[in-house]
Amino acid sequence: MKRNNRIFLGVILILAGALLLSRELWPELFQFWDWPFFIIGLGGFFLLWAVFSGAGGLAVPGSILAGIGGILYYQNLTGDWESWAYIWALIPAFVGVGVILSGIIDRNYKEAFTGGLILLMISGILFFAFGEFFGLRTEVTQYWPVLLIILGVIALLRALLPGKGKRA
Repeated sequence: MKRNNRIFLGVILILAGALLLSRELWPELFQFWDWPFFIIGLGGFFLLWAVFSGAGGLAVPGSILAGIGGILYYQNLTGDWESWAYIWALIPAFVGVGVILSGIIDRNYKEAFTGGLILLMISGILFFAFGEFFGLRTEVTQYWPVLLIILGVIALLRALLPGKGKRA
């Protein structure tokens, strides 16, 4: 293991230990904490590791874990476990965010942004389409077809406009 990675691991372990110890000593300060925070924290660990080690690929599992932890926190807080019928469709968006972050870390911007944005768009379409059928409020779901229109416009523009390296 590289020296920088060992330093990062040591700092993360110290911070995590201090946070968990303070939670034990002063529980009234951490009343909002619940088990999903451990999943969010694990995702944050992967994201920080990706940034500090320069291994952009770690941003993808970090984004997925943090996102799923956020979903579980929302569901645990509200008791809205039925929302899993449509909220699972956000997972491709978490992958898309991870791909974009990975591209930023690895300096592979174009491919990462293209792939990440496509995943975000697909996730939005799935989320609103399933949400409409499985109980997401109508005020939220009535405009989901706009995402299909935007996706179609992007596909049309990419097909019609000459790109870099192409001759018109």
